[in-house]
Amino acid sequence: MIIEAPIDLELTQISGQTSQPPWNKINDSYNDLVYVNGEPSIFSVKQTGENIDFSYTGNVSQSSAVEKVKKIYDLDFDLDKFYKYLDSYDELRDMSKFCNGLRLFQAKDPFECIISSICSANNSIKRWTNSISDMKEKWGRNFNNFYSFPDADSLKEFYLDDEEELLKENVVKNNNLKACGVGYRAPYMRKASEIFSLEMDLSDISEMSYDEAFETVLKVPGVGPKVADCILLYGFGFRQAFPSDVWIKRIVSYLYFDGKDIKVEKVREFGMEEFGDYAGYVQLYMFHYARKSGLMEKLK
Repeated sequence: MIIEAPIDLELTQISGQTSQPPWNKINDSYNDLVYVNGEPSIFSVKQTGENIDFSYTGNVSQSSAVEKVKKIYDLDFDLDKFYKYLDSYDELRDMSKFCNGLRLFQAKDPFECIISSICSANNSIKRWTNSISDMKEKWGRNFNNFYSFPDADSLKEFYLDDEEELLKENVVKNNNLKACGVGYRAPYMRKASEIFSLEMDLSDISEMSYDEAFETVLKVPGVGPKVADCILLYGFGFRQAFPSDVWIKRIVSYLYFDGKDIKVEKVREFGMEEFGDYAGYVQLYMFHYARKSGLMEKLK
């Protein structure tokens, strides 16, 4: 079925948003396992004109499947209205030309987003997406050769590294977190799993105010302000989040502060105050505008 909402599907998939790795590309469609009301379904989406052609398998209703895919690709967000907003500011006007059709790629599994966001810290897009994909294939549920992400109850039991695996099993089978290439982040991931398995209910976060949710996820080891904002934006739909790192700092400084050196935390505050409910989208467009326009090379 065609869902009429303009999107650049490939750009959205490969944009490095920390909700999840890109879906499996088979011919001209992107495919992945998605749970809908607890039922497994294989979602398939492909670009048709400026819209997507969506199909799915499994024992789920069409209305539930459509609602889920719209949420994942944020298809109810009014891009035309957003582009008018960008066009009204000199600093932002060119962004829609370079990023036309880019949408938020929101989490199909909030816990996967949390671990993905922790994995993305000080890491390349290719490395963290490969790590998360490896974790799914090692420990996720297999449904027609597509894999879910392991839940918090399972992940908290995984070995950290070869040494711990050898100690417990007397043999190394690469069945540990560091074997997935996560490096020093492995203990953070396991501790996060313990927290969301034993201490904190994930569903509570979406019911919190932004400030309360931000302070809550900051308590998770391995989660600083940037990772916390990624979790809230991509995992829970807090659009006012403005994930800020050294690159966003350089871009904001160039566009708004004549290249002056400003602190990352001030950039975050500026983005949230300046852009309001559009902050998450502006951050996403800023980053990809800088990549595609050549600005990022200029700012290195």
